[in-house]
Amino acid sequence: MAFRLRLSLTAIAIVLISASVTSAQSGSAKATDIPRLADGKPDFSGVWDRPRVSDITKDSSECGSGSPITGCKQKGAGPLTFTKEGEAIWKGPRYDYAARCLPWGYTRAMQTSYPVEFVQTPKRFTILFESNNVFHVVPTDGRTLPRDLDQSWMGKSAGRYEGDTLVIETAGFNGQTWIDTAEHPSSDALHVTERLRYLDKDHLEYEVTWNDPKIYTQPFKNTRVFVRMRPEDELMEWWCMENNKDLLENRLSETHIN
Repeated sequence: MAFRLRLSLTAIAIVLISASVTSAQSGSAKATDIPRLADGKPDFSGVWDRPRVSDITKDSSECGSGSPITGCKQKGAGPLTFTKEGEAIWKGPRYDYAARCLPWGYTRAMQTSYPVEFVQTPKRFTILFESNNVFHVVPTDGRTLPRDLDQSWMGKSAGRYEGDTLVIETAGFNGQTWIDTAEHPSSDALHVTERLRYLDKDHLEYEVTWNDPKIYTQPFKNTRVFVRMRPEDELMEWWCMENNKDLLENRLSETHIN
């Protein structure tokens, strides 16, 4: 009997260890371990560090803010395939709107080295950007994107929940922004889908998919890990125009080749 009992205990231990490993590999936070709003939805509020993504085709594993935070990750899209129109833009001369302190646009702002703060209620998810101190509001009250959207730098968003994942759809861009600092172009047909979920209470998985049929032959995506910053960390003031001598002293050329 003692021998059989030892075998049973060993078998139970193996099952528990296996379950623990499987749970860790799944990368999904336990439902009871994450902050939640009063309505039970995940509460993503907080200041978050992110990987600096200057080129969406490449991987990286460094947090952007320069603070002693680790754990940020970026899985790039790999080589992109362009349409004929997209190839011409990619290889041709272009206007450096960012150097002139025009808005960076929604997707490029999501890839800077500067932290973001999420402020959330049951009906709104708001992104505060340290870069240029701009904001973006995502309604989560059940509305969907309208068919006819006014074009803008940041686009228009609508959010919904799929379980504990917040899904954000954004469209209505003006086609005047680059997707990243490497200057991958975009058009007014760009549609962005973002998926945000907890890995644990201090780490978020952020997946973003770009679909721009005017510029690229197929959609492509990045997957990233955001890390919660320390309680004492807050967004700082940052302005493009400050000490921008190239712009203020008229040193910028009209166009350039990437």
